[in-house]
Amino acid sequence: MSVKIFGKGKAVARQRRHMRLRKKISGTAECPRLVVFRSNRHMEAQLVDDTKGVTLASASTMTKDFQDFKGTKVEAAKKVGSLIAERAKKAGISKVVFDRGGNMFHGRVAAVAEGAREGGLEL
Repeated sequence: MSVKIFGKGKAVARQRRHMRLRKKISGTAECPRLVVFRSNRHMEAQLVDDTKGVTLASASTMTKDFQDFKGTKVEAAKKVGSLIAERAKKAGISKVVFDRGGNMFHGRVAAVAEGAREGGLEL
């Protein structure tokens, strides 16, 4: 995984941090990778088995579950974490590896992790 990322700016720096993280983190069927994607408006979380290259479960603020949601973005991120934990339990998954996607473990990214822990996932 030796991808060269050139340039300046926040997005390039985030990509560089993410590639540095991905060298060390990999998900399996027993312990998948909990991938978090953060945009300015939405949060997405996926459970990925890297050995097969498949997504086992996902949750996002863009689904119908959040159509009537009233609250802050941090509260929505926490709900995404609890939804992904619920879907992981249905899939028989209890332990995951957290992939923050090059973002700081702070704010909405930390809220997803907190919601997943409260939902019963072991990070």
